[in-house]
Amino acid sequence: MNVRIINFAAASALSALVLGSPVKAAATQTVKLGLAAPMTGAQAQYGKDFESGVQLAIDDFNATKPTIDGKETKFVLEALDDQADPKTGTVVAQKLVDDGIKGMLGHFNSGVTIPASAIYSRAGIPQISTATAPAYTHQGFKTTFRMMTSDTQQGSVMGKYVVETLHAKRIAIIDDRTAYGQGLAEQFEAAVKASGGSLIDHEFTSDKAVDFRSILTEVKSKNPDFIYYAGADAQSAPLVKQARGLAIKALFASGEMSKTEDFIKIAGPSSEGVIVSLAGLPLDKMPGGAGFAKRYEAKFGGEPTTYAPYTYDGAMAMMQAMQKANSSDPAKYLPVLAKTDMKGVTSDHFAYDQYGDLRDAIITVYKCEDGKWVPQTVLGGK
Repeated sequence: MNVRIINFAAASALSALVLGSPVKAAATQTVKLGLAAPMTGAQAQYGKDFESGVQLAIDDFNATKPTIDGKETKFVLEALDDQADPKTGTVVAQKLVDDGIKGMLGHFNSGVTIPASAIYSRAGIPQISTATAPAYTHQGFKTTFRMMTSDTQQGSVMGKYVVETLHAKRIAIIDDRTAYGQGLAEQFEAAVKASGGSLIDHEFTSDKAVDFRSILTEVKSKNPDFIYYAGADAQSAPLVKQARGLAIKALFASGEMSKTEDFIKIAGPSSEGVIVSLAGLPLDKMPGGAGFAKRYEAKFGGEPTTYAPYTYDGAMAMMQAMQKANSSDPAKYLPVLAKTDMKGVTSDHFAYDQYGDLRDAIITVYKCEDGKWVPQTVLGGK
């Protein structure tokens, strides 16, 4: 009788080992994060860069075997292509919400992020974006946060720099009328005037334009010594090349997206002397840049480019907020996310103000010298 009881107990224990413990299975969970960016088209390089930074953050965080609400937690990513198109972006946003994401990383473009943000706000889902347009975080939503500095921060410091440091006297602006370009141009213009500069012209194009000779001829007639373009490099690179072809000798500056090697390839020798501004520090100057670059290369087999360090920090801020709140419920971790102040790759104090804008607003100015972007100065900061 005793032998049979012992054998039954042994068999039960063996069965638990073979089949797995139901208690352990119940103590695990998967948390889905959403991502949207242009994965196809002219801006696909940015979308891939965006996704790479987020995926590395998820892998690094999962490796710590995080526990949330008493359960071992694994984060997974659902990444969709918004094609840098506002209409597509809202469709993508609704799909991600319907798919049960607990947090949103993206979108990339301001013009896509802003209309999509209303969908995440209605669903109560926190959203961290690379969008730089001031309007994004000033809609009255509690769910909007940034990974990078805003146009208010970037345009303001650049306008002052152009007047006070470069001593430009006759300044013209060209912007692409996107949410990004328009916002950047408006802040730059305001800073130029506040610094005592003279704005002699403000022309407009679009993010689909390829021929800028008409507006460049108009700008040339005003005899500028400095031209600021607010938009992406798909337009700024050929614009600079066409300007040189029209013998416009004014110094050119461009918004942050132009800090890419593609600009130099497209504009060729016309790139020489062009100035660009970029949020944050050069990778080798970032507090966590060296370690990030090493992990990135090990995973992806190449060097990180412009946006990956920022999207890494954004994803880390969201996952850490869930862990600190001990919940992946957006309503519970949102207040914790708003109080974020962490040591990240891009900053020792990755922290938000009351709007969801980054407090530590740093801008680096680069100049094209001998076919390379060379850092000139760092502006802003706390």
